[in-house]
Formats: sequence, structure tokens, C-alpha cells
Amino acid sequence: MTDEELVVEFALTRLDNPGLDLQDIAALVVRRVGADRMLQLASQNLAVRGELRGGAFDSAAEYVLRVVLRLRDGDDG
Repeated sequence: MTDEELVVEFALTRLDNPGLDLQDIAALVVRRVGADRMLQLASQNLAVRGELRGGAFDSAAEYVLRVVLRLRDGDDG
């Protein structure tokens, strides 16, 4: 899943759940993408943070939020 696809999924989920905060929306995205993608997102987040361990679900949701906020703020890296 590319960052752009992730942002589209986040945006669609946000449209369906306008009253939720960003972290709750990120958690819904992680639930929707399934276990394999969750592990991919978690591993990408842990790599960005330079950590070897972490809760997979929480880390995946954090990565979703990190990508969305980074792209929203116009930061390319």
C-alpha cells in the first residue's frame, strides 16, 4: 500500500466517520486493511522510529496517522 493509497483510505474513512478524532480514524483504517497490511504498517513505523519492538496494532495506527499528518503538512520526508 502506497502512502497515497493510505491517505485515500484515511480520507474515505473520515468521510464515513466525521465525528471521530484522527487517532480513532487511523485505528479504523488499520482494522479495515487486515492483518498483513497491519504488520506492514507497523514494521514501517518501527523502522521510521528506529525501534525493534512495539505493539503491532498501535504502531500501525500511529504510522497511518504519521503519513496523513506529514502529507497534510506538505512535508515530503
